[in-house]
Amino acid sequence: MHIYRTIADLRQALQLVKDDGLSIGLVPTMGNLHKGHLSLARLAREQCDFVLATIFVNPTQFGPNEDFQNYPRSFDDDIAALKSN
Repeated sequence: MHIYRTIADLRQALQLVKDDGLSIGLVPTMGNLHKGHLSLARLAREQCDFVLATIFVNPTQFGPNEDFQNYPRSFDDDIAALKSN
């Protein structure tokens, strides 16, 4: 498992995957993973050569009265769940 923390690093990694002609599966999340996310990750691994799971709490997903600051962030638990999945 690799963790990409910048867009530039992710783009570089994805370009290498594309250059090798491999398929890419994406599991987009905002973290705080649950069984549904993990199920999608397993399915993507079955169907794709390279699987990318995003763990990004996107502020644009929140309306003006929604609490972006208090959205649960469980990065370490999410990484552990993906590794053991």
